[in-house]
Amino acid sequence: MSAQTKRPLIPESRLGLLEEGIGYTFSDHANLKRALTHSSAVAKGGEHYERLEFLGDRVLGLCVAEMLYEAFPDASEGELSVRLNAMVSGNTCAEIADALELHRFIQAGTDVSSLTGKRMRSVRADVVESIIAALYLDGGLAAARNFVERMWHSRLHEVGAGTQDSKTALQEWAHQTTGATPRYRLVSRTGPDHAPTFVVAVDLEGKPGEQGAGKSKREAEQVAAQAVLLREGVWQKTPDGSVKERRK
Repeated sequence: MSAQTKRPLIPESRLGLLEEGIGYTFSDHANLKRALTHSSAVAKGGEHYERLEFLGDRVLGLCVAEMLYEAFPDASEGELSVRLNAMVSGNTCAEIADALELHRFIQAGTDVSSLTGKRMRSVRADVVESIIAALYLDGGLAAARNFVERMWHSRLHEVGAGTQDSKTALQEWAHQTTGATPRYRLVSRTGPDHAPTFVVAVDLEGKPGEQGAGKSKREAEQVAAQAVLLREGVWQKTPDGSVKERRK
């Protein structure tokens, strides 16, 4: 993009507003500014957030893994891994970015409205990871951990956060149990084009099948697969309404 579309540099006074949201005061703003700078906002060879993003991704994973290990003492390695993947996903990081209104501070070769759109969600997620790296470099693991615990704690017990993709889980179970792959078939499609409802059946070798309904064929397949897993006792419902792998 042209230089005219690039947003002006953030004045030091505005960084104070961001620090209030982050809950940490930096001793040096250099890494924080870099964490907020997309490659499109600098000349070739200029400093931007990509190296910080690499580091922040690893620090975030460690902090979230610690939180999960403490919060779910009875969870299997598999369940912890699924929960971890959900909590450090790009979607979750973008939600954190939006909660902090990071679009107000990101330096990129685009305008503010574009930064808030779906196409820029990955940029907002990257900036969150970069800020975590900046916290780590400025205040050590304690500073990064405090930020992650404050912003991610409410997501620890989200319904379904520990649930593996049901089609994948059913396929793994079916291969172990019957040696065959589940087969999905469309039973019906009803409703208007803008809001259809699909019903899909899953057939299993030597086992009864199940049906599931959803707004897309994939969603209906997931529901049908989950129904088999629950019926066969592979998964179980918890008191909070979530579904998880049954401990062996």
